[in-house]
Amino acid sequence: MNQKKPSLFGTYLYILIVLSVVFMTVTLLFDVRIFLVELVVLAGVLAYVLIGTVRLQKNIHYFLQKMGSTLTSAQREALTEFPLSACVTDDSFHIIWYNQLFAEHVVDGRDAFRMDTNEILGSLDIEMLCSPQGMDISYHDKQYTVYAARYDEDGQDLYVFYFIENTYYKEIAREFKESRPAVALITVDNYEELLENSKESEKAQILGEIDRILEQFIGQTNGFMQRLSRSKFIAVMEDRHMRKFLEQRFSMLDDVRKIVVDGRMPATLSIGVGLDAKDLHEAELSARQALDMALGRGGDQAAVKTANGFDFYGGVSKGVERRTRVKSRIVATALSELIFEADNVLLMGHRFGDLDSLGAAVGLSKCISNMGKECHIIVDREKSLAKPLYNKLYDNGYEKVFVSPEHASYHVRPKTLLIIVDTHIKYILEYPELYEMCGTIVVIDHHRKMVGHIDNAVIFYHEPYASSACEMVTELIQYMNVKQPITRLEAEALLSGIMLDTKNFVMKTGVRTFEAAAYLKRMAADTVTVRQLFASSMDAYQRRTRLVSSAEVYRRCAIVSTPMQGEDMKVIASQVADELLGISGVDASFVIYEFDGSLSISARSMGFINVQIIMEHLGGGGHHTMAACAMKECSIESARQLLLETIDSYYDQHMQNEETNGS
Repeated sequence: MNQKKPSLFGTYLYILIVLSVVFMTVTLLFDVRIFLVELVVLAGVLAYVLIGTVRLQKNIHYFLQKMGSTLTSAQREALTEFPLSACVTDDSFHIIWYNQLFAEHVVDGRDAFRMDTNEILGSLDIEMLCSPQGMDISYHDKQYTVYAARYDEDGQDLYVFYFIENTYYKEIAREFKESRPAVALITVDNYEELLENSKESEKAQILGEIDRILEQFIGQTNGFMQRLSRSKFIAVMEDRHMRKFLEQRFSMLDDVRKIVVDGRMPATLSIGVGLDAKDLHEAELSARQALDMALGRGGDQAAVKTANGFDFYGGVSKGVERRTRVKSRIVATALSELIFEADNVLLMGHRFGDLDSLGAAVGLSKCISNMGKECHIIVDREKSLAKPLYNKLYDNGYEKVFVSPEHASYHVRPKTLLIIVDTHIKYILEYPELYEMCGTIVVIDHHRKMVGHIDNAVIFYHEPYASSACEMVTELIQYMNVKQPITRLEAEALLSGIMLDTKNFVMKTGVRTFEAAAYLKRMAADTVTVRQLFASSMDAYQRRTRLVSSAEVYRRCAIVSTPMQGEDMKVIASQVADELLGISGVDASFVIYEFDGSLSISARSMGFINVQIIMEHLGGGGHHTMAACAMKECSIESARQLLLETIDSYYDQHMQNEETNGS
């Protein structure tokens, strides 16, 4: 290609000279003086052009020599006939030479001299191009892997680019990836509750609607679906089809939720998906783990496990309440056996333990002590948010039961049983080091499951529909075969935890919540005494009032941001978030405040907004109606702006789902 360019340039030069001679001949017939002037000018122009041509040829020769020095000897001998598409650029990445293959296969026969390589390569990353792996690009419906070599001479860079077309192989790789198997496990969350006390015609209608939606779901693919049990299905399809459902954010969740018969609760699905697996076995295993995660987060959602972790879709409704106590009986029996086999038992909650965390630990500790086992509760009094309850227990015989985190390691023995209550996340434990020391772990928690949960527990008793950990413990101790498991003191501690997390039996209460409370009343729990544990000082009340009055409402969310600080700020912020829900037109509340060297956000909801999803986007978590997060190295205004953007994103996605379902 570079040999043609001088001949083309020479042709243009000859044409220019001929035209000039013709023009000067005509001029000579009319005026000799003008002819002489034109002759002088033409001679000067020709001299300039000839000198420039010689310099250009020298420069091209110089560039080719320098370029040849970067190639192997075999390539240097046949540079023009180089078997790969190649081009050379200057330090501004403009093409100064290219071979015939480059002209024919890359630029489709166009003249590429002085073309900017960014037009071909897009965003130019010269470091990647010069690396051994090169850079993959797409240009004119073709796929290339491009490599580059750089040469530096006297401060001037010269680049040689090699283009290897591999469209065919990349298409094969893409097809291979998109045709990989993806497995989805689907379960009807509330199958038993839906069919309970239903007429045969209603049962047929409900099951028929669910089957129809799932058949439409699999009908959009080239895969298949098989029923595993009455309420569980497995679907296998290609990766490309599963990713379409990801783009639609699993709209079948909303379709199933619309199935309501005779005013009963709506049907809901939980879906676990395994993607990016090596084979069907691994995909099915990932789908099982994803389904466990979806159920652990309350159901009515899809969890997708890929090589990069978990992604979640849906989760807009409340957790599905289950009325059966079969699981509680099984867990209570297994827990009793572990307690009898252990040397001693340690109980631990989360950092900044509240009434639910401390109350659950106290209820279990009394039951364990009555079983004849040594038991201690790990609690940091200085950082506890349940100091009134702590002080009351301390003054009534629990001074030897409570152990500070600094002294917890002294109680670890070869067969120590560690029971973790009110959390399942490793990094927010009261004393994470204790978790590493103990070999036998039991987890009892009601928060929606998060990525990074404790995964080596012998018993992982997790019920996201439960109102509180105290409710779960109250059920367990009734089946642990102890004649007098707790006294009035422990009953009031457990009741305080239930009242805290249900906002005095208003939020997230179910049949089993009231059954647990009734049992505690039978154990002589006094609601007036429990209510006194929630009392605050006049100063705290005044600060709480000021924060409530400073709230602003944005998209039906009440937001408070304050630099106010104090040891009780975490409790005050939670109380403010609760009170803001009592304002007309407010569906959720958020309080941004400083605590323990970082910014924290306390979030509450009436149920119409899933604050757990919003807090997860900011690095936190929690429940559908109660969540929180901590943000380090962030100003109050920055945190507020991030919160507003996350609320916008949540609403936009929620409205998009509604529009999709409506259409």
